Amino acid sequence: MNLVSAHLSTAWSTAFWLLLAGLAVLMWRRANWAMLKSPANLNVLLGATVALLGLWLIKAGIRPGLNFHLLGATALTLMFRPWFAILALGLVIAGLTAVNGEFNAYPANLLMMGVLPVTVSWAIYRMVDRRLANHVFIYIFLNCFFGAGLAMASVGLASTAYAVGAGVYSFSYLADNYLPFYFLMAWAEAFATGMIMTLLVVYRPDWVATFDDRRYLDSE
Repeated sequence: MNLVSAHLSTAWSTAFWLLLAGLAVLMWRRANWAMLKSPANLNVLLGATVALLGLWLIKAGIRPGLNFHLLGATALTLMFRPWFAILALGLVIAGLTAVNGEFNAYPANLLMMGVLPVTVSWAIYRMVDRRLANHVFIYIFLNCFFGAGLAMASVGLASTAYAVGAGVYSFSYLADNYLPFYFLMAWAEAFATGMIMTLLVVYRPDWVATFDDRRYLDSE
């Protein structure tokens, strides 16, 4: 769902802007900004952001605010860790917002389609990293494939809950025409993320901050 300004009441809009402001403060304090001093790291981050922007432009929609497209949030989270993944998604959504003019909906879209899937992806990675063996198959299947699918499904559920709670669309309409397709998109997101991350850990593991050859390959 790409929310439009008309779907946001003054109260919801104010709440989303305040949440985004708080998130920006946390990012400023906790993100490892020194990493971007490396031209290589900066180029990879910017390149991934541009590639993701192109991916988001490939979309389908049925009604205002009800759009379908791949997210790429899990891949960004595994490549750059959560803060820079949110930064990249923030840039993507800012670019799209500059085109469509829905500036008042920017924080809602970033929180729902950026922060939420990144948080889900990072939580799954942390749980797998702490409790399961260091095995490349576990990393790819659970963190990349399963994590991406669950992240996409969480966005579908959250956007449906918001649309119903805010009175934008009825639950019956969304249950028939929107939510089932989001679960299909979850499968596409999982497959695409799993394929991309498999290629990266094989050929460019230095681009994936959460993958370490010594842990996942040398230990086998």
